[in-house]
Amino acid sequence: MPPERIGSIRRETKESQVTVEVNLDGAGRSDIATSIGMLDHLLEQIPRHGLFDITIKASGDIERDPHHLIEDIGICLGRALSEALGERRGIVRMGHAIVPLDEALALVAVDLGGRGYAAVDMAFTGDRIGQLPTEMIGHLLAAFAIEGRFNLHVRVPAGTNDHHKAEAAFKAVARALGDAVRLDPRIPGEIPSTKDVL
Repeated sequence: MPPERIGSIRRETKESQVTVEVNLDGAGRSDIATSIGMLDHLLEQIPRHGLFDITIKASGDIERDPHHLIEDIGICLGRALSEALGERRGIVRMGHAIVPLDEALALVAVDLGGRGYAAVDMAFTGDRIGQLPTEMIGHLLAAFAIEGRFNLHVRVPAGTNDHHKAEAAFKAVARALGDAVRLDPRIPGEIPSTKDVL
């Protein structure tokens, strides 16, 4: 049996307190509480559609501005993912997904090759979805990718409803990551790179 692929991160600052646990070989279970309902809803898409188990407990100075809390959640989620991946031996490494939600369409590609980078192209009509500032959605995904040491491309070329666009994007991120983290039985224990390191 391969070792458990679990990452656990705790981050405490003057602005936020965040704990995240990720089990890459889970069953899609989540326990997420950030005090921002729409953010919880979007984050719950990752375990459900990527088939990870994820726990996120987060609180912070959202009465001032939710920016700090949301950014720190992205940082911790990325670090927990990277810790769970370890040396990334035997993984498929790359994944992609095209996900519709009514009129919205999201396209996502990921590469878990160790290079943190995000290119997010999503335009929103409003400033907020519930209590979640729409400008922070791309920022969260960028922090997730950079700290998770993976390449992330997100495009939402169609959609008129901001909720639909954001949710389609997170579902697509989940599906792409779910494919990329899978263990490939053809390369057990091997680093999926010509450099032999990720």
